[in-house]
Amino acid sequence: MAAAVRLIPAVTFALLSRFPAALSSRRDVLELGDADFDYLATEHETMLVKFYAPWCGHCKKLSPEFEKAATRLKGSVQLAKVDCTAHSETCARFGVSGYPTLKIFRYGRDSAPYDGPRSADGIYQYMKKQTGPDSVHLRTKDDLQTFTSHYDASVVGVFSGDDSSRLAEFLKAAGLLREQFRFAHITDLGLGQDHGVTAESVLLFRPPRLSNTFEDNVVIFREYLTIGSLRRFIRDNIYGLCPHMTLENRDRLRVRDLLTAYYDLDYHHNIRGSNYWRNRVMKVASKYAGRGLTFSVANKKDFLLELEEDFGLGTSDGGELPFVTIRTRLGHKYTMREEFTRDGQSLERFLEDYFAGRLKRFIKSEPVPERNTAGVKVVVAESFDEVVNDPNRDVLIQFYSPSCPHCKKLEPVFRELADTLSSNPDVVIAKMNAVDNDVPLGYDVQGFPTIYLAPAGRKDQPIRYEGGREVRDFLNFLKREASHRQKLGGSKDEL
Repeated sequence: MAAAVRLIPAVTFALLSRFPAALSSRRDVLELGDADFDYLATEHETMLVKFYAPWCGHCKKLSPEFEKAATRLKGSVQLAKVDCTAHSETCARFGVSGYPTLKIFRYGRDSAPYDGPRSADGIYQYMKKQTGPDSVHLRTKDDLQTFTSHYDASVVGVFSGDDSSRLAEFLKAAGLLREQFRFAHITDLGLGQDHGVTAESVLLFRPPRLSNTFEDNVVIFREYLTIGSLRRFIRDNIYGLCPHMTLENRDRLRVRDLLTAYYDLDYHHNIRGSNYWRNRVMKVASKYAGRGLTFSVANKKDFLLELEEDFGLGTSDGGELPFVTIRTRLGHKYTMREEFTRDGQSLERFLEDYFAGRLKRFIKSEPVPERNTAGVKVVVAESFDEVVNDPNRDVLIQFYSPSCPHCKKLEPVFRELADTLSSNPDVVIAKMNAVDNDVPLGYDVQGFPTIYLAPAGRKDQPIRYEGGREVRDFLNFLKREASHRQKLGGSKDEL
């Protein structure tokens, strides 16, 4: 008996020594519940809370990443979790309706939803930006110089004193926007004189690494300060004439028609080399300012997978010269075929053709089939308009992936459906490989198979199919929704 008692701590010690990192990371995630949430949460300036359910698959996937991030953030940001199956009162109080839900708390107050990455490194990087005050109080010129000499842009409010009403509004804005931008404030107007400021205002410092001769590095906001007006000012000015597009800011830049030059850009190790091509893009961009096109530069390696999928760029294509694309808000894509010349003339010719409407859109497409005589018509991006957008025909099209098992299961059903309707020239059954072909606008394909009906006479209003996967189900759908339904037989309301 004594030997068995002595064995237990030895085994426990062996397990602890074998998995120290895993056990440590679990201890770094604070477990909260209905009884102690308010009491413990108020002790932490910044806390990220994961509301979860033990049975949730996404929660299980997030768990190890969350624990790793907790260990890296230890001492600066507390990570915590609440099991909503055991502590439903707390979860209901904070409006948790799905799992996992992540929220940022400041001294126990629900501050903002967490909408950042779900990887350990992503959580770490995102939450590091959440530490400290919403706006840093700068007291000297050295403080100002240090704060603005940063990789990212800086927004600095200049006020006459701590009791300024505009300062209070500025701090509210900083609290709402701190996830996207860096904020600081000064309560001594004298510290802003070097930048031409003699009254209360806001200074926007663009990143020093992007300094150039084509635009000011500091922009002054002089309007009446509200959260809305400050947000608009930052949005319209922070990126400048030619921003550095990253994986983090690409969605904000792509709300406009965007030209991007992709090359071996590295602002961490080669600022001068990175700005060599950017300056050439900016020289041309300055001539086309105000014509509705935004310019940017990006690291080709960061976007290589996207360039391969969207533009067919191979890993060895392009060399050291920039690869230039235009992507519009409508999803249209263009590429500059001519080699980028150092004098910028090739880029100017590309832009002249773009604005004149002479460029052919880039479409990722398989070859158009030479023979397309099977019952189910094969559609590729290049033939989509001809087949699917035929104004006189109803077209039921399946978007599929060659590796999708559900798509393969659907193949004989679609063939039987096509055979059933083979005598009706007004209805077409089709399929398109959505992996190797661009999916047109208006068709939301997030999974496979995705099926749409493009009705005759209403090609701009495709109808998503959500029904069963048997021939009878598709026939009944066509009898209800097709423009030529009267030729299909049966009742419009038949189920």
